[in-house]
Amino acid sequence: MSIDWNWALVVVGALLVLIEVALGGFTGFDLVLIGSSMALGGTLGLIFGSVPVGLGLASALSLAYIALGRRWVRERLRHRPVASNVDAVVGQRALVTACVAEHQPGQVKVRDEVWRAVPAPGVSGPFETGAVVTVQAIDGVTLQVR
Repeated sequence: MSIDWNWALVVVGALLVLIEVALGGFTGFDLVLIGSSMALGGTLGLIFGSVPVGLGLASALSLAYIALGRRWVRERLRHRPVASNVDAVVGQRALVTACVAEHQPGQVKVRDEVWRAVPAPGVSGPFETGAVVTVQAIDGVTLQVR
């Protein structure tokens, strides 16, 4: 009984993809891409009826991924922290929608959200409706703007 290497490539490639799915992307999709390379090489080897074509394509595609594509895929999958809540608002520009004065809190619009606002300590006001201000800090739910 001889082994049909093209079918072996297809089966092993499919198993690598399934293992990656079972691990939930733990290996960074390396198994999916190498498994896909093997399955594609084996499939083309079956279509052309040639074991060297299947093994050659599977090897070339896998090596190309490891040499060229792996760094690109890892870069796209890397977790980048995203500022949220207070960190996302401080330093942003805001549009004054209701007059902001020292003893009269007003309202500003930041990224489609309306916030209560007062002038930041040491900043003279008032800021009239339509003015563009910068968020300096947050005190509770009130923005301090300059």
